[in-house]
Amino acid sequence: MIKRLLLILGVALFLSSCGKDVSYRIEGKLSNLEDETLYAVFENDNYKVVDTITCEKRGQFSLKRNEGDFNTVTIFFDNKKCWTTAYLMKGEKVTITGDALYPALLQVKGGRVNDQLNSFRKSVAPLLKEQADLIKILTNKSSHTNTTEETDIPSRLTNVNHTLSERAMEYIQEHPDEEASGVLLQYYFMNPDDTRKMDELLAVLSPKLKDFYLVRKLQDYSMKAQRTSLGAEAPGFNVKNVYGHTVSLDSFPQRYLLLAFTAPWCDMCQTEDLFLDKVAMKYPKEKVDMLLISLDDDPQEVRKLLAKDSINWNLVTDSAGQATMLVDLYNVNALPRCFLIDEEGKIIMKTDNGVEIEQTLEKLVEK
Repeated sequence: MIKRLLLILGVALFLSSCGKDVSYRIEGKLSNLEDETLYAVFENDNYKVVDTITCEKRGQFSLKRNEGDFNTVTIFFDNKKCWTTAYLMKGEKVTITGDALYPALLQVKGGRVNDQLNSFRKSVAPLLKEQADLIKILTNKSSHTNTTEETDIPSRLTNVNHTLSERAMEYIQEHPDEEASGVLLQYYFMNPDDTRKMDELLAVLSPKLKDFYLVRKLQDYSMKAQRTSLGAEAPGFNVKNVYGHTVSLDSFPQRYLLLAFTAPWCDMCQTEDLFLDKVAMKYPKEKVDMLLISLDDDPQEVRKLLAKDSINWNLVTDSAGQATMLVDLYNVNALPRCFLIDEEGKIIMKTDNGVEIEQTLEKLVEK
């Protein structure tokens, strides 16, 4: 009898410990979800883990993860074109429900941050729905006739986005001690070209949130963005180009320098699309010089391509992580990205538009 009781107690303890080992549990039930396979990306400050989810029934899925220490999980669906993010607490089950056609309106429950965000989503639900509908019309505009109402859609979307930003700002100001305010700040106010509004709202947040990972991330982001703000001294560097020659800011004295961040797989990054060919042929290097930074890890292949080009490009590749280092140093979030640095070493323009580059140089150099 005693042995049987001990056996039952041991099994109970084992089952209990198994339940506790599940650090993260996510369950979802979405209407209008056509995918059979979804993707979950678990993230913390240092790394990501990707899981594949197979729906048990149409629109229903579940996922368990026993290992790791993660801040968020993002579920991708509709062929990875749509997603929703849940904020994680160990041991807390997360449920995701709603209409897959409106990802921004999905209800994510479980954990303090998700519940706070649900409160905000409910308060702006009509705006989020209108935003999604307008984006769908714009995305499929080729199938619509060009009526007066449809040509007004971009301005309507701009107004909706502006109103959503205002409502997010109100929420942050009214809830300065909630982690959800940090999430809304990240979503609505992260601007690599102007951090003033983000900095203003960061100052509103309660000191209680100083250790919240997202607030720390936003503060670091602001510092990096300010490092390359207009008028700032261009961050110094020391790298080698594809020919093995050392290149630094001091290599371009008393002239305008155009730093162009590109990649071979980026359709909009071609030198002709950015008008870099025109700039290189129009201005002598004593007046306007260029340094191309390419996220390409094959310098030999790049040298072959350069040998066929009539323009003698000064280019840095990522063979030794140099381009990645410069991308981080200049806080580049999207490609292409160009910085114009004046004769005194100050950043005077940031753009991804070749026309703006051409027009700005015309005004500066030909005045």
